Amino acid sequence: MKTVKDINFKGRKALIRVDFNVPLDEELNVTDATRIKAAVPTIINILEDNGSCILMSHLGRPKNREEEFSLRHVVDKASKILGVNVKFAEDCIGPKAEKAVAALRPGEILLLENLRYYEEETKGDRDFAEKLSRLGDYYVNDAFGTAHRAHASTAIIADFFPENKCFGLLMASEIENLKKVLESGKSPVTAIIGGAKVSSKITVIENILDKIDHLIIGGGMAFTFIKAQGGNVGNSMVETDKEAIALEILAKAKEKGVEVHLPTDAVIADSFSDMANTNTAEVNAIPDGWMGLDTGERSNLNFAAVIAKSKTILWNGPVGVFEMENFAEGTKQLGNAIAKATAAGAYSLVGGGDSVAAVTKYGLEDKVSYVSTGGGAMLEMLEGKSLPGIEAILK
Repeated sequence: MKTVKDINFKGRKALIRVDFNVPLDEELNVTDATRIKAAVPTIINILEDNGSCILMSHLGRPKNREEEFSLRHVVDKASKILGVNVKFAEDCIGPKAEKAVAALRPGEILLLENLRYYEEETKGDRDFAEKLSRLGDYYVNDAFGTAHRAHASTAIIADFFPENKCFGLLMASEIENLKKVLESGKSPVTAIIGGAKVSSKITVIENILDKIDHLIIGGGMAFTFIKAQGGNVGNSMVETDKEAIALEILAKAKEKGVEVHLPTDAVIADSFSDMANTNTAEVNAIPDGWMGLDTGERSNLNFAAVIAKSKTILWNGPVGVFEMENFAEGTKQLGNAIAKATAAGAYSLVGGGDSVAAVTKYGLEDKVSYVSTGGGAMLEMLEGKSLPGIEAILK
């Protein structure tokens, strides 16, 4: 796997696809700079070679070049994090971009305007990709979060750099860490799959059954499994049309010797609100008018016991509505159990927006082995799909 470490960028211009799609507040200030920080090692590596960096990214989903989606708002935060004054180009292709690139000197950084100001970006337009390619000597893809999309800047552009293309250090790290779970995970391997819906995780579960020993299922999706087995789940979230698939997954897991762990008790509420009346109930005997919004204490202890004996842990999706304080305990205890297992020598990978948010909320980022930056891309890799942004560099 060729990375920026394998190239000397002295006097060269590196065109780097980064993922600076960061959240902004109402004053258009960056509220979470995690993605900018993730790109630092690649950028610094190139600057230390005495090369220059041209950064391209998207921000949000603009429809008509709205000012709120301009990457100009990211420049100050990026400059502070990198310790280098980041220059800004008013466009990402054409005369303005080309003029800004021509003026760029070794050791300097230029951020291009939002790629998605052009619909050609998401359409994977070849002419647009060719115009972007004129801006650099080397193409570096360091945007794992968009690697599953065949966009002009993530996949098509690589064709114009047949020899001069490579992975950034973040991208390489994401691939290597996912391989640790999917290909070389030490047994017992435990996957914790949570979140609201079974439908969004079916292919992930089916693909990883051959690679794991334990499967913990939590969150709203657990109730589809409970109901499929004949349980009463009250007003809990259920995908009725996925009950048959849930039973199929349980049968396949049994066939492959994978132990499935579902919640046994739940924290229930009489409405979907932090102000709701709460109680606890057996997960298969939730009264009508009540819904399960978190795992109960017995479930938390069961899950912690499974995690404690695991050597490899994958966590994707919370086990409760952790954004509400009354239903956060299950996810919090799960995160702590993973941190404890990691401290005892297990390898743990956390990925997916909500899981990452939970890890950040509870200050566990440095207590797990790896936090993935790409939710959709990580899920597609777990599903066994090839990612266009990765394939484009490898071919």
